[in-house]
Amino acid sequence: METSDMTNTQTTPATAANPDVAAATAQFLTPVVLGLQALAVNGKQAHWNVRGANFIAIHELLDSVVANAQAGADQAAERIVALGLPIDARVGTVAQKTSSAVPAGFTQWDALIRNVISDMDTVIADTQAAIEGLDEFDLTSQDIAIGIKESLEKDRWFLFAHLAE
Repeated sequence: METSDMTNTQTTPATAANPDVAAATAQFLTPVVLGLQALAVNGKQAHWNVRGANFIAIHELLDSVVANAQAGADQAAERIVALGLPIDARVGTVAQKTSSAVPAGFTQWDALIRNVISDMDTVIADTQAAIEGLDEFDLTSQDIAIGIKESLEKDRWFLFAHLAE
């Protein structure tokens, strides 16, 4: 382990202490990062192309969904990197490993909400798998997944409220 002469600060990544924790964290959080990155891109696509009577409310709400997805992806990715492993969330990787129900063109608000909710449900399932899987490996990483799930479910609720009768 490398240390600085002046402060005796460790300069090796946290994985030097426990590579199993880093590997498990990467295994469970990487699908969450990729899903959130896809949700951010496709949520912005939906934001631009929503049509109908509820346009402004949905348009603005989708900006919030996108911002929350970006924040969650950043937090999960930074946890993986903090434990000493890289993350590959380049556009090509995200496109290869995710899919979206959001169409390319103009879409009526109610159909578009259903599409975005479908995408969110996929990320929520991956996040729940991370919560369950990280329970035996790293509670700090599990806490991050729990926070991400909370945010996703809140945004899902806000969108679904537009469809509820």
